Amino acid sequence: MKISGVFGACALLVWSMTAASADYPAPKQGEWVARAFKFHTGEVMPELRLHYTTIGESTGQPVLVLHGTGQSAAAMLSPGFAGELFGPGQPLDATKYYIIIPDSIGHGQSSKPSDGLKTKFPHYDYADMVEAQHRLLTEGLGIRHLRLIIGNSMGGMQTWLWVEKYPAFMDAAVPMASQPTAMASRNWMLRRMMLESIRQDPEYNGGNYQTQPHSLKLAGVFYGLATAGGTLNYQKQAPTREQADKIVDARLAAPTTADANDFIWAWDSSADYDAAPGLARIEASVLAINSADDERNPPETGVTERALQQVKNGKLYLVPASDQTSGHLTTGNAKFYKQQLQDFLQTAPQRGTQAIHSSLDALSWSTGIARGIDLLPAPSSARISFKVAIDALRLSIACWVTSIIRPEPSSSEMRTFPLIRFSSSSSSWRFWLSAHTPSLTLLVTTGSSPMLAIPALRAGV
Repeated sequence: MKISGVFGACALLVWSMTAASADYPAPKQGEWVARAFKFHTGEVMPELRLHYTTIGESTGQPVLVLHGTGQSAAAMLSPGFAGELFGPGQPLDATKYYIIIPDSIGHGQSSKPSDGLKTKFPHYDYADMVEAQHRLLTEGLGIRHLRLIIGNSMGGMQTWLWVEKYPAFMDAAVPMASQPTAMASRNWMLRRMMLESIRQDPEYNGGNYQTQPHSLKLAGVFYGLATAGGTLNYQKQAPTREQADKIVDARLAAPTTADANDFIWAWDSSADYDAAPGLARIEASVLAINSADDERNPPETGVTERALQQVKNGKLYLVPASDQTSGHLTTGNAKFYKQQLQDFLQTAPQRGTQAIHSSLDALSWSTGIARGIDLLPAPSSARISFKVAIDALRLSIACWVTSIIRPEPSSSEMRTFPLIRFSSSSSSWRFWLSAHTPSLTLLVTTGSSPMLAIPALRAGV
């Protein structure tokens, strides 16, 4: 069908116009390939393509933004989300933060079944998606620490998994429209029925179809109406049967770009999700944001509140339901919580930077201007090779800089700390750590003259 291509081009045009008119830096597209990617099933793909979008400069504090099922990074560039968060003075001001939005496995321009493997594509789950995102950040972008992870719906569930699997990787996390408990109850029942209605359609033919099965659109529209939109909002929009029919007819008439295998793989990836067992491992500050009218994560069950009791620094903000909210879709509109997010970021500690500065300030050297420690006393006969000295320095840095992050975006302070000093009869070596936004540099001096400057650690590593 040609509809898919035409609709894709129109969507790209709309996204480009939105990005161009937004009051934040223009998004940049990138692609990275994860080699020999191993899925939880044990299957290995020689090359897994991961597409991503960035906003802002790489010198800013890194923020990871995660989209929902069936979406891509473009969904997080909407006026309701990016337009409320990424502009000057807004909570995630892109002139201060480096915003990274990956297309998750099976989504957007990242590798997915419709690329050619069809039903031979591995059945990935959320843990695989998180592992791919982690490899993209660390191997592809050289990032070792995040100021924040914020995700919506599927991205919210992935955020829960992130803070458990990599507890020292981020300062703060904001999982939205999600629960840190097993995929179950009505949420899974309706997902299962949606998938079965496609699988049992003869036109699906076990995934070997020539044209998209008609059940694909019906299943998607049904699940969307049943599990998102908001009770009060729908009552406002459709108080009569005729108005309700108009909404249904419009949904059914809308063109679709979905592929049946991509659709099934994406929604089925939630089947084994369960963040409950790892809640006690969370170290980051957590602000969970849900809506009081969320059809998939109904707050009246109390499961999220009970789960948060196991999180050391966790709290819940529940957006009050109204005819302005839209159920599970509410958190796609940041106006409902951007003040809470702003306050949260202002109070969430920057664990890496504070750990470094408190450690350095706790260690005294010979002057009050610079702080540090003589980690290696001067030997009586100095025959310490330069390589040994460098290795010792790297080891000493690793010992107390275990979760280093970028300084605050507004900071431009310069601090130089002597780390190691030792001498011989012919020379005196000193090793210094120079901390200046946005990097750390190793300075080597002999006597009073700088001899060598080595980028020791990229900020965020």
